[in-house]
Amino acid sequence: MTPDPGSLHARHRAVMPSWLSLYYEHPLELTHGEGRHVWDAEGNRYLDFFGGILTTMTAHALPEVTKAVGEQAGRILHTSTLYLSRPMVELAERIAALSGIPDARVFFTTSGTEANDAALLLATTHRRSNQVLAMRNSYHGRSFSTIGITGNQSWSPTSLSPLQTLYVHGGVRSRGPYAHLDDAEYIAACVADLEDMLQQTAGGVAALIAEPVQGVGGFTAPPDGLYAAFREVLAREGILWISDEVQTGWGRTGDHFWGWQAHAGNGPPDVLTFAKGIGNGMSLGGVVARAEIMDCLPANSISTFGGSPITMAAGLANLGYLLEHDLQGNARRVGGLLIERLRAVAAGLDVVREVRGRGLMIGVELVRPGTDERSPQAAALALEAARQRGLLIGKGGGGGAALRIAPPMTLTVAEAEQGAELLADALRWTQHQLADAP
Repeated sequence: MTPDPGSLHARHRAVMPSWLSLYYEHPLELTHGEGRHVWDAEGNRYLDFFGGILTTMTAHALPEVTKAVGEQAGRILHTSTLYLSRPMVELAERIAALSGIPDARVFFTTSGTEANDAALLLATTHRRSNQVLAMRNSYHGRSFSTIGITGNQSWSPTSLSPLQTLYVHGGVRSRGPYAHLDDAEYIAACVADLEDMLQQTAGGVAALIAEPVQGVGGFTAPPDGLYAAFREVLAREGILWISDEVQTGWGRTGDHFWGWQAHAGNGPPDVLTFAKGIGNGMSLGGVVARAEIMDCLPANSISTFGGSPITMAAGLANLGYLLEHDLQGNARRVGGLLIERLRAVAAGLDVVREVRGRGLMIGVELVRPGTDERSPQAAALALEAARQRGLLIGKGGGGGAALRIAPPMTLTVAEAEQGAELLADALRWTQHQLADAP
C-alpha cells in the first residue's frame, strides 16, 4: 500500500535509505512512554515487549534517569574525552569492577556496533592478525568491519571485509548437524569443529567473538559451558575471547549478570563489549579489556561523543537503579513465569516450533504448520497481530522466523501474564490464517 504523500511514512521514504527497515504495514510513530507502556501518535497504548531493541532496559521515562539527564544537561552537555570527566570515570570504575575482567580498562562508545568495532581493532592490533573466528548465525553490528564478522545472511549486505572471518558451530542448539546430540556430545562436537577450523588458518588468529545468546539471530544459545570449552582451545593458541554482551549484559538473562558467566569454567573473556540497555535509551556503549590489550594501540585516539557527560549521567543513574532494585532477580523470576506461560501456549500450536531463552530474553521460533520449515510469513503475521492487540514485540532469527521478546526488566507479573495472553491470541490467529491459506 502506497502511503499518503503527506504522511510521515511517505516523508520518511522520500529522504531515508530504502534499506532502513520499518516494522508493520502501517509503521508506528511512538510519541511517549511510561514504565512498560508506549503510546503512538494516534493515542493507542501498547505493552512494550521489545524496549527499543532491548535498549529501554529498566523502564520508559524512569524518573531517576530523566532527572539525572536533566540535571546534567543544565550543567554541561558536552566536553569530549580531551578533558577529565568525573561521571565518565565513576561509571568506568563501576563497570570495570562488575566486568569480572582483572586489571580492566574501559573505553566508552556511542553504540554496540562501535563497541564491537573497537574490540576488533584492539584484538587484531594486539595479535597482529586480521583473522577472526565468529559464530554462525551471529550479528555484531552494521559497520564495515562488524558486517564482516556477521554470520547472518539477512544482515550481511556485502562479502567485502578488512578481516578474514571463519565461522564455527555452536550458537544454534536446536538446528544444524549437531542438534540431535545431547549437551555434552554437542559441546565436544563443536570443540572438535573449532580445533579443525584452526588447522585451516594461517596461524595467529586474533580472536573469537561470540554472543552468549545470539540476539538478532533469534535468541538462540549453546549449552552452558560451550565457550568455556572453546576458551581452553583458544588459550593454547593465545587467541583472545571477545564476549559480545550488547544484548545479554546487565542481568537480562536472569541467571547471570553477564552472558559469559554461563561459560565461566575457564575464566572471564579477554574483552567484553556492551551497549543498549546501560543507557536506558541514551546512546551509550563500550569495551572492557585487560590493560595489556586495551593499551596496545600505538597511536593516539580520542572519542568526540563516547563518554559524554549526559550519557554517563544516564548510565550511572540507570545502573544504580538496576542494582538497587535487583532487576536481575526480577528478570529471573518474571521471565521464568513468562517462558512457562508461552511454552504452555506453544504446546497446542503447530505454528510454534520452539520457545527458548532465559530471563527476559525469549525467542519463539515459528514454522509452517505441520513442518519443521522456518516461516518468516508466520512471524510477520504474528508481529502485526500482536500490534493490533496492543503488544509490541520484535523478530529475527534465520530468515526472520523468530519472534523476539525482551521487555523492560521492571516487568511485573501482571504485565507478563497480560503479554502472554495477547501473544497467545496473536499466535492462534496466525495459525488460523496459515491454515486457511491456499
